[in-house]
Formats: sequence, C-alpha cells, structure tokens
Amino acid sequence: MSHALRTLSRSALSGLAAELRSGRIRAPITRAALSAQVPDAQLDSVLAALSALEREGMTPRHIAHVVEILSEERAAGQRMSDRVQLVWSPPKLDRIDARDTAVVVQELFRQARSSILSSTFALDERKRANTLFGELAARMDAEPQLSVRVFANLHSQLPRRGRATDTTADPVQRVREFARQIRDEHWPGTRLPEFYYDPRSLDPDPKRPAVLHAKAVIIDARHTLLTSANFTEAAQQRNIEADVLLDDPRLTHQFNQLLEAGLFAPVVGQ
Repeated sequence: MSHALRTLSRSALSGLAAELRSGRIRAPITRAALSAQVPDAQLDSVLAALSALEREGMTPRHIAHVVEILSEERAAGQRMSDRVQLVWSPPKLDRIDARDTAVVVQELFRQARSSILSSTFALDERKRANTLFGELAARMDAEPQLSVRVFANLHSQLPRRGRATDTTADPVQRVREFARQIRDEHWPGTRLPEFYYDPRSLDPDPKRPAVLHAKAVIIDARHTLLTSANFTEAAQQRNIEADVLLDDPRLTHQFNQLLEAGLFAPVVGQ
C-alpha cells in the first residue's frame, strides 16, 4: 500500500514542506494545521502518517526534510515523463492520441541542425525511397555541414527484389553490391550519407550471422526516436508500429562506441 505522502501532488508536497520548515505547522501536527496544504480527501491519511512519524521522534523540521526529498523526486519523475512521447502508426488505428511515425520521422529530419543518425533493418527503393528520403536528400545536397549516418543491415538489402539471397557469395562483392544499390536504388540525392553495416552479417556459417535489427532516428546526438518501423513505405504508412520519442543522448554514444570498437564497418565504394 502506498504511503499517504506519496498520494499528494508535487505542489501539495512543496507547500507542506514549506509550512513545516517555517514553523507554521508545529508539533503536535493537527488536522486544522494541515487543511490549507492537503486536499480534504487525503487529509485524514496524511495526518495519520505524519503523526506516526512524530511518535517515532521526528520533529516538523525533520519531516519537512523528508517531504522536500519526496517533492524533488516527484519533480524529477515529471521531467523524465515530459521527455518521453508515444508514437504510433497507422494513425487510423491510434486509440491513445499518439503521434504518427511518418510525421515524426520527417519532422526530426527537418529539425536536425548538425547531425542525423539512423539505424534500420530494411530500406525501400526508388519511388518509395524518394518518399522517405527525398526531402532529407535535397537538404543534404544544399547543406554540406549536415552530417548523416545510416547503419543498415546488409542482409536485408541483398539481393534485389525477386532474386534469391546467395549467402555464399564473396563478402567483398556483396558489400560492393550493397554500395551500388545505395547509389542507384536507396538514396535519391547526390551527396550520400555515411553508410555502415555489421560485418558479422556476412559470416558464411548459417548458424553464426547476426543482423542489425535496431531501428532508430537520432538528431543532433540527442533527440531519439526508438521505433519498430523500418525505412520502408509499408512500415511508415501501413504496418502497425510502436515507437517512443526521447530526449536522451545515450543511444548516440552507444553507436559511436561500437563504431570505435570496430563492430560496424563503412560501406566502401558508395
């Protein structure tokens, strides 16, 4: 059962702490003294809780300190809650008033001032790719200072639609083919992003390959969309996808450290 003080709002906790610390609420604490700070519905339970603390030897100033700590914790929790937004697609199946995946992705691309990092399992091609990346590609061509990195799963891109995957093909050739596909099919602009892949995906042993399955968009090394959606028209527009939008730089640090450790390799020959 939750402690009575935890049922109070942040403003009520803050006001109660101030009254206790100033001496306006004195020992023994009474119902009348609390009535200005505590809602009627919680007054009896809060009085009982504070009276119990008094019986254990705490003075009003000691109790004020406890209430202040609880108020600070409540404020920190609210700040964290404010940093998280729910995102969903398709909008017609949204029942919680979440934001739309496709809209959020394009907004992030537009809001970026210095850098964009994206990670995906699959990339769309040609017209569908232009729908997803056309505006960003035009911006990259016009703004050479904008850094864009894409971490993509190489297996999911090979081969072209309608062909069988040849996992025994020369790994170097497979990376070259992926580079060609980036230029010719996946990216609609002239200046290409820096593409990276996980070399473990090329392991010829069918029991050992790993895939890059994480999907994310991070702008300016801070604002992060963690998503189940790939960079495909189906994922952005039709599939049921769930995401969270965070104000948190840690995922950028994760990718950077894995890159520095050699886990990811650049796609050469783009």
